[in-house]
Amino acid sequence: VELLTEAREWAEREGGAPRRAGVSSFGVSGTNAHVIVEQAPLDGAPVSAETETDAAPPLPSSSVAAGVVPLALSAKTPEALRAQAGRLREHLLAHADLELGDVAWSLAVARSRFEHRGVVLGAERDELLAGLERLAQNDSTAQDVVTGRAQGGSVRPVFVFPGQGSQWAGMARELLDSSPVFA
Repeated sequence: VELLTEAREWAEREGGAPRRAGVSSFGVSGTNAHVIVEQAPLDGAPVSAETETDAAPPLPSSSVAAGVVPLALSAKTPEALRAQAGRLREHLLAHADLELGDVAWSLAVARSRFEHRGVVLGAERDELLAGLERLAQNDSTAQDVVTGRAQGGSVRPVFVFPGQGSQWAGMARELLDSSPVFA
């Protein structure tokens, strides 16, 4: 780590690897910011100004690494969950061009979450279709179909104090008890 006090050339890396730089800002108030900057490709191709904000983020690394795609469903009743599994199966059969990762992402982040839940796991379309059929038929005995019922009430907020250090043990608890604004 080296603190720079004046501008200098951004040296090329051996073997043509892209240059990277880490920038950290440590604020007096305890607020810290960190970023890693990487040089743009030097192959002569123009760099696209398009952002990928509309693209689906990748599936969690645990499912990608194993090649498994999770199709997560939820409904207000067990019967509605089974019906949804059947409808999704029919939809996937009618639209063979759909990317399973996109379907999984949409089910996980773009749909409402209800009390009755089901997840079908599979590495290939046929496995997922078979799992959806089992879920629709109320057969969750296979390892690739998991069902359950969400427990608990509403989601509660969680407070995290990054960059502040540990001023004292139980700080948040004391603030919660003593400060109406914090609470």
